[in-house]
Amino acid sequence: MIMIRELARSIREYKKLSIMTPILISLEVVIECIIPFITANLVNEIKNGCDLNTIIQYGMILILMAFLSLAFGGIAGTTSATAACGFAKNLRKDMFYSIQNYSFENIDKFLTSSLITRMTTDVTNVQNAYMMLIRVAVRAPLMLIFAFVMAFVMGGRMAWILLVVVPILAIGLGLVIYKTFPLFRKVFTKYDALNKSIQENIKGMRVVKSFVREDYEQKKFEAAAEDVCADFTKAERILALNGPLMQFCIYVVMIFVLSFGSYTIITSRGLAFDIGQFSALLTYNFMILSSLMMLSMVFVMITLAGESAKRIVEVLNEKSTLINPENPIYEVKDGSITFENVSFKYSKKAERMALSNINLQIKSGETIGIIGGTGSSKTSLIQLIPRLYDATEGVVKVGGIDVRHYDLDTLRNQVAVVLQKNILFSGTIKENLRWGNKDATDEELVEACKLACADEFISQFPKGYDTYVEQGGANLSGGQKQRLCIARALLKKPKILILDDSTSAVDTKTDAKIRKAFREYIPETTKIIIAQRIASVEDADRIIVMDKGTITGIGTHKELLATNAIYQEIYYSQNKAGDQNDNSSN
Repeated sequence: MIMIRELARSIREYKKLSIMTPILISLEVVIECIIPFITANLVNEIKNGCDLNTIIQYGMILILMAFLSLAFGGIAGTTSATAACGFAKNLRKDMFYSIQNYSFENIDKFLTSSLITRMTTDVTNVQNAYMMLIRVAVRAPLMLIFAFVMAFVMGGRMAWILLVVVPILAIGLGLVIYKTFPLFRKVFTKYDALNKSIQENIKGMRVVKSFVREDYEQKKFEAAAEDVCADFTKAERILALNGPLMQFCIYVVMIFVLSFGSYTIITSRGLAFDIGQFSALLTYNFMILSSLMMLSMVFVMITLAGESAKRIVEVLNEKSTLINPENPIYEVKDGSITFENVSFKYSKKAERMALSNINLQIKSGETIGIIGGTGSSKTSLIQLIPRLYDATEGVVKVGGIDVRHYDLDTLRNQVAVVLQKNILFSGTIKENLRWGNKDATDEELVEACKLACADEFISQFPKGYDTYVEQGGANLSGGQKQRLCIARALLKKPKILILDDSTSAVDTKTDAKIRKAFREYIPETTKIIIAQRIASVEDADRIIVMDKGTITGIGTHKELLATNAIYQEIYYSQNKAGDQNDNSSN
């Protein structure tokens, strides 16, 4: 019930159409059940030798009722389709909005491929089930009830055969559902794996081709596809038993009614059971069994959609681990940063801390370099500043206030982060830059790009800032993407600017020009530069050296070169070739 209530919230403006459909279907069913009764009376009238006027009257009534049934059914088809499609649209919208509010910790719980499957395949399954529920699932039971009543009215004791057949059919359908439900549950998990294989292959196409691994990727995809196919085939084989079982029940009823009905008509000479009743009973029997067939289809669809609905509700019910406080602060005073006894791990189940006992004070306007080996948790450290994650222990402060006390949008608008993975979106360069500030003027765009050394290559494009950027920035080099991302961050005019290894793809000369521009044009902004090469941070006010989630040293380039073993090792490994050349020249 909780799952149904959660899904029902997405019906919203399509509630009226959803209610109208069962009402229209009910009227259609009533008319369809009356038609055989009138037909039976007409047959009896003809048998008794009625005149042409009587036949015409009955004919007009039947034509009118047929048109009404068609009209009600047609309108119900339109309203059900509109309601189901609208419900699916709202469901995808609600899921997308829910995902947008996720914290990084929430996103880590779901595979990207799984979220895509849930928003496409799963929503389609629920959409189809919903359309059947408001139309077929209403029509079939009503038809079953009305046809049962009319069958007993017209056929008397011969209608009891239906009470023998229906339990057989019900037990068979129950066994089919019981066997197929676990299979569908497995299939959707494997769908996620299949989509993951496709996603990885497309994103890594250049790597696949450069290592000539097409055959390997094809075999991996084929294995995942075969796995899905095997489970679906097994489920479909079981579901296919519905048809033969239904046909068996239909033929049993038809044989009984035809044989016993004919015998009764002949022996009683039409007194106990006449031809009109006989024809009506056959029609009602067919209606009843058709209704049971439709119900079996509904059960199959609900079985398939049940697991999809569960997966959708998981996305809708997932609440962000980062929420605004009751009375948030809407102003960040300055760019000062403080870490007080901060420890952090990515999940409660994690065995060890990614950061341990971090104590750090950064003044507003300082330029701070962060360096360390791979896996030293440099990125983990800076992600706590804009509250992409919350510290597990201790307090992170910006502008002297705990980041958990700020309004999230306010904080993140004042902390611009250029992450390692440079993401650009389909659209023009201008449109991508205005992610930083949607109201930025063309002059402001140019100024930010000059600071990021991006204007020099943009101006060489025939369309300049109106140049179209392909999905993911596929038509730009790595260095160009990095510089555009830096310019985009600068347009936010933040109090804190964080560059997470964001100049690794640019040459050292351009890197130096960018850092010089930062010093001269945004002196009041706190700048944190994570880098792999010492040349990118050696002129920083202070450099933080990290190793295995801890700070092992803080100081200037000269101080660390004299006192910190890790910094020395990094410096000499990067400058080894240069030192050897100097020694040989001497």
